[in-house]
Amino acid sequence: MLGKMMHQPLTISSLIEHAGRYHGDTTVVSVETSGEVIHSSWGEVEANARKLAAALARLGLKTGDRCATIAWNNRRHLEIYFGVAGAGMVCHTINPRLFPEQLIYIINHAEDQILFLDQTFLPVAAKLGEHLKTLKHVVLMGPRDEEAAAMVDGLLFYDELIEGESDDATWPELDENLPSSLCYTSGTTGNPKGVQYTHRTTVLHSIAGNQPDGMALSAKDTVMAVVPMFHANAWGVPYIAAAIGCKIVLPGPNLDGESLVKLIDGEQVTVALGVPTIWMGLLAALESTGSKAESLQRTVVGGSALPTVMIPTFRDRYGVELIHAWGMTETSPLGTLNQLLQKHDGLSDAEKGKIREGQGRPPYGVELRLIDDEGTRLAEDGETQGNLQIRGHWIVDTYFKADGTALTEDGWFDTGDVATIDSDGYMIIRDRSKDIIKSGGEWISTVELEDIAISHDAVANAAAIAAKHAKWDERPVIIAIKHEGAALDEAALLAHYTGKVASWQIPDKVIFVDELPLGGTGKVLKNKLRDQFGEVLLDVD
Repeated sequence: MLGKMMHQPLTISSLIEHAGRYHGDTTVVSVETSGEVIHSSWGEVEANARKLAAALARLGLKTGDRCATIAWNNRRHLEIYFGVAGAGMVCHTINPRLFPEQLIYIINHAEDQILFLDQTFLPVAAKLGEHLKTLKHVVLMGPRDEEAAAMVDGLLFYDELIEGESDDATWPELDENLPSSLCYTSGTTGNPKGVQYTHRTTVLHSIAGNQPDGMALSAKDTVMAVVPMFHANAWGVPYIAAAIGCKIVLPGPNLDGESLVKLIDGEQVTVALGVPTIWMGLLAALESTGSKAESLQRTVVGGSALPTVMIPTFRDRYGVELIHAWGMTETSPLGTLNQLLQKHDGLSDAEKGKIREGQGRPPYGVELRLIDDEGTRLAEDGETQGNLQIRGHWIVDTYFKADGTALTEDGWFDTGDVATIDSDGYMIIRDRSKDIIKSGGEWISTVELEDIAISHDAVANAAAIAAKHAKWDERPVIIAIKHEGAALDEAALLAHYTGKVASWQIPDKVIFVDELPLGGTGKVLKNKLRDQFGEVLLDVD
């Protein structure tokens, strides 16, 4: 034999073992459902996760069994992430904002054996329990609570569950290709589809996602995961934070701007991650409270396209770098992240900001391509729009319990996005294929129209939809929310588009509303807006 290297499996338990051993006294901040802020450490999280793994085995759960959570971002949820996967079982995080019928479908489809619940969601178990066919145990994430025990027969309590286990409990040895977690898509049509990650894909995603041109977290950072832990594994932040041992802040149920400002200032958060609607609220709270968020250095924004006006606002008012990212449940979720190249160093802030408006470049481990509707590969020239496809080490192959593959014949996953890619690999999502407006045979981007609307000082948020049109098939309509007390009418907002898009792309109508329908991950539900306003132009000459 000429030589050989060690082989050690890439497992999620190895991430938390590392955090416990080498960063054991680093702080883990948890906002409880009561609003109380609790400070623990990676050492405590590792010990509790190890005990949980032993407790699950004692309850009779087996390798591969699904263990569901309906919970906020908090310390116990973090321990469940590592304890369940580290035991060889599958951590199935569930979006609590789904309709009861969807919750029932998902839990039964996953064949969940145990359900971990925060206090907020105890009524879910009480009301839906008879419909959940495979559940053997329900665990309240907290200490014993007699009032709660009266609501659910046989209710277990998380703190008692782990207190009964030895401090000497050990992690089992696992195959890195075992499933580790399960997330269901937040699609708006049909039943949600399950995406099952493995230990290997999760660890690779954690390594690749935290390169200097990725999230670039270090042990010196304090990271606040505002993105929910039920949304694509909180974009991998819990695993990355464990791998590098940084301080992590889990903000619990209250994600309003003022609550987040208090956490940022109180815990000296340096990096935060969340969807655009969260950062809109944060900007408003910074304005109203007078906070300068002095510790905050950068935010990572994904989930939907960010309003471009946010980039200079964060930069110029607060000195915060805003980093655009893109991904899906099917991509673990990191597909691209927008960091600049060396050749951009000499650009002005405005020129750099323009580059930052896109979703960025793929890290090592994934590839992107554009194809047309006939499957022909398109030019990556920054101008040609096409259907975005992806492949890589942490991209879905087959949906959970699905009969066939989720991939094209040549092994790519079709994202459902329309995008451009330039020669440096910078990708810009132009629209979702189901949202893009097809007017007179030409495409109009709802993303671009929304960005222009939100750039108006009087607009708090906006969505663009395709409305049916007798002559042009579809025409754009803007649904907008005005800032409180703002004086703005339809004509003034339409005039705001002049010179920013071609005249034929200017929306036909503006409708002002008090709120936009949001899904469980903070995205605007355009299907609901189309249902409500999709025929508003049919009676117009």
